[in-house]
Amino acid sequence: MPILRATATDTGLELGTEGASRSLRAALQADPGPVTLMVHGYKYLPGHPVHCPHTSLQAAEPTRADARILSWPSHLGLQGQYGEGLGISFGWSARGSIWAAHRRAEQAGDAMAGLFARIHAIAPDRPIHVIAHSLGARVTLRAIALSRPGTVSRGILLAAAEFSGTAAAALHHAGPGTQVLNVTSRENDLFDFLLERLVASPHPGDRMLGLGGLRLPNMVTLQLDDLRSLEALETAGFRIAPPLRRICHWSPYTREGVFPLYRRVLSGALPLSRLRALLPDEGTPRWSRLIPALPRAPIAQGGQPAAR
Repeated sequence: MPILRATATDTGLELGTEGASRSLRAALQADPGPVTLMVHGYKYLPGHPVHCPHTSLQAAEPTRADARILSWPSHLGLQGQYGEGLGISFGWSARGSIWAAHRRAEQAGDAMAGLFARIHAIAPDRPIHVIAHSLGARVTLRAIALSRPGTVSRGILLAAAEFSGTAAAALHHAGPGTQVLNVTSRENDLFDFLLERLVASPHPGDRMLGLGGLRLPNMVTLQLDDLRSLEALETAGFRIAPPLRRICHWSPYTREGVFPLYRRVLSGALPLSRLRALLPDEGTPRWSRLIPALPRAPIAQGGQPAAR
């Protein structure tokens, strides 16, 4: 089945598929499998000749070659076979200034919540899964906060550009019926830090979800550049390539080996309880990838550095 395109606009939500108009009802009736939404982040714009998400990373066959563009549908196993379910490429206006995109992400979340409601009205028992990158995580968490508890069965947030307090409120509202994998990396520290300083937090002193400090019963955090975590995942059969860069916003979906893990999480074959048991309780601190460990001066008795 072709990927259904959903685009949040100023006037509402536009739906269609590549090459033909297709109603949401017809798409849901064509396959009984789960619904999987794919949500891009900053700098994408539906209809843009270069940066359209529907023809690039959220397309079955991207029309443009780029190191940051690979087919999410193909890597998630959405290849048009019966039983895979309905894949939805969710697009929204994410170009312009970071402040404008941040505001529009909230508006796009409103549109996504409306899409969830329409899906539920047509197929009330159909599981809904979401995978979202960067500001797409803000879109998704906004939609979860506006929807009935448990509307989204499973979600994967990649380098989420959202504050921890906002995420906590949304996932507390969602309840145990919504299970979320929060994929972080110290490669993304610079992006998190800049967003914390450019965008006002609803809660003073709050930090980005990527810092990894938020603990929730329905969310597990995977720090993708932590070698302990990668070793633990390899023992469970998931070989993920080690990090290559000190700074990277896209590694949660460009790193070799991540999608087999994501497929298992979204399908429920790898429960979050199992993943939580595998992974370390704590990640590494912010900037630990950029700033190497400094040698410590030996401490003499009395707590003062010893003379050299």
